[in-house]
Order: sequence, then C-alpha cells, then structure tokens
Amino acid sequence: MFFIQEVIKLEMWGDKRYYSLNYFLRKKFGTKVFKISLDAGFSCPNRDGTISKGGCVFCSERGSGDFAGNREFSISKQFDDIKSIMKKKWKNGKYIAYFQAYTNTYAPIEILKKRYDEAINQKDVVALAIATRPDCLDNDVLQLLEEYNKKIYVWVELGLQSSKDETAKIINRGYDLNVFEESLYKLRERNIDVVVHVIFGLPGENKSDMINTIKYISNKDIQGVKFHLLHLMKNTPLVSMYEEGNLKFLTQDEYINIICEAITLLPSDIVIHRLTGDAPRDLLIEPKWSLKKWEILNSIDKNLKDNSLYQGLNCKSK
Repeated sequence: MFFIQEVIKLEMWGDKRYYSLNYFLRKKFGTKVFKISLDAGFSCPNRDGTISKGGCVFCSERGSGDFAGNREFSISKQFDDIKSIMKKKWKNGKYIAYFQAYTNTYAPIEILKKRYDEAINQKDVVALAIATRPDCLDNDVLQLLEEYNKKIYVWVELGLQSSKDETAKIINRGYDLNVFEESLYKLRERNIDVVVHVIFGLPGENKSDMINTIKYISNKDIQGVKFHLLHLMKNTPLVSMYEEGNLKFLTQDEYINIICEAITLLPSDIVIHRLTGDAPRDLLIEPKWSLKKWEILNSIDKNLKDNSLYQGLNCKSK
C-alpha cells in the first residue's frame, strides 16, 4: 500500500517528490513560465521609520531584491532587460511580472496601479506576483488586488519567516502573528492565492521551532511556500549579531534534513516555490556552502528518494 501511494504521488508531480512551482506553472499555462523580478522603487515601513528604521535584520540593502531589475529604470525597461537574458537560455515561454524588492503594496493606490498596469501589459505576461508585508494590506489595496485577480492570475507573497513571536522580535519583523492571520484571511476571502516565506536557521531557533512553523502554515489556507536558508550578508543588521558571536549557522546536511522533513509535513496541494534562497556572491558572508545551489537541490532530491519521502507523507492537517 505504501509503495502504491508513493507511485501515485510521483505521477502527480512528474519527476519530483514534491509539488514544484515549475510543475504547477506548466500545468496551469501549458508552457514554460519565467519570473521577471522587478524593483518598482518602493520603500518599506520597517525601514522608513513608520515601524522601524532598521528593517528585518537579514534584509539586504536592496530589500531582498538583489536579483531584481534596476529601480532607476522603468518597469518596461527592467522587464525587457531581464527578458532578453532569459531568452538566451530558453527561446519560448510566458512570464510572471514579479514585484520583488521591498514592500510592493506600500505606496499610494494610483502609483501601485500604474506600476502593476505597466507590468501586466508587457507581452506574454500571464501572472502578477507581489511580495509584501501583512501589515501593508489595507482595504483599498485589497480591493485593487481583487480587481487584478479578475483580469490575470495573481498571487501575494507574505514574509512570515517564523510562527514564533519571540523570533519575530529578534529579527525585527515588526508585526505579530495575528496580523499575518488577519491579512491571510482577507486575501483568501477575495480568492487571492497566498505564498508564505519561511526562513530556517534564524537566531535563537532550534529544529523544533522550524518544524513548528511548517506545522503552523500546513494548517492555514495557503497555496504556496518559499523555503529560505538564513543568509548573512554584508551591510545588514545581522552582521553585528554575528560579530558578537550570537549567530550559529546550519550546516548543509542539517538544512537538507530539515527541508526534507518539512516537505513531508506539507499538504500535497501546497506548491513549493523555492527550496533554498540565493544571495549575491559578493555580499554573502555565511554560510558559504549555500552558494552551491544545484548541489543542495540535487541533495534534497536524493535524500527524499533514498528515504522514500514525499510531500504530504506525514501531513496531519487539512
């Protein structure tokens, strides 16, 4: 019986033991789909003094948009520049306009609408993805997102990072868990898909804390998750914690084992958008092993296969 269940799961997701974003997009749009990461020139209330001036302790100077377009350029030029790079690798496909850098609902409605319109009007754009904070989704913004969701596929990314409020204070997240839950409810009430960001290796957290975050989101009405490894980058508030000796990084094996356990705990209908994050080589301080991205991804696949693990195997939610 176990073998039959495993075969069924693998047939669901092609050659992966989890519901990958690539598989989801190919099924939904019938072709390869690429993300075009954009920097719309926004700020963040956790940086401009509205909440704090420090930002989240791990967040880079570019608001976690280190691989996004140049904010000095228009949305159209950023889109064309990145699209031309993509076309060197893949000749055909559709595109997701991904507002990645900083907080992408933190601006007057007319500015948001102007930026979003410019993005979705680019040729072959089939989806709009918006990274933001749960405390930057007032009713006017929610109504705007609902309107776009009727025109084009929309998902909103929320940076939860951890379900533990003590950790939230350490990393200067700037909002409590109830804020996340309220925004999630309001987005889902409008039938907008939600992708949650989680970081493993945050200061003060052990494996149990990380797994508890996965159990928490597994019981929520979310449609996707992004797993990240904590990166220490130059010119971030986290550096002082590191220099004081108060930061311990996960080893590669520890990270892979936690990721694989987390995958088994997720419901089988949640799309895994990312298994590990990226950091620019010239900014990364630790852990250096994280630069070997393909080795990490291949090791995750091998670990899952060798141990007969797959997404949803140990899920007790939904």
